Amino acid sequence: MGEERIAAIDVGLKRIGTAISLDGSSALPQRPILRRNREQAAREVDAFLHRWRIERLVVGIPESGSGAEEMQRRIRHFVSLLSFEGEIDYIDEYGSSAEAAGMMRGVTRQRRDGKLDSIAAQIILERYLTRSRR
Repeated sequence: MGEERIAAIDVGLKRIGTAISLDGSSALPQRPILRRNREQAAREVDAFLHRWRIERLVVGIPESGSGAEEMQRRIRHFVSLLSFEGEIDYIDEYGSSAEAAGMMRGVTRQRRDGKLDSIAAQIILERYLTRSRR
């Protein structure tokens, strides 16, 4: 695996959390993408992936829970709008937002700045990296 440049996204209705790993071992949260509409958000995700020369994209997707099928459909549709040509992996995002909220508790008051979304993307990417190392 080594030096593969990997990004993760946590696709939400208002924001898309982003994280990157440039060394295959550590994940760093990046600035979230505000979502005004699908096309604009897809363009910004493409620009983000291009800027970091990303080779693999990890997408958080709900495997279970209420509304999981609808969210899976929406997330897969959003990913289909990307012009990204690298590898795409989907990974269960279960609990990543709650875990991110726990990590952020007491650190920041602003919940709407999107930090939480990118911490969730970081958690999704860390899970992927851990799983890939086994």
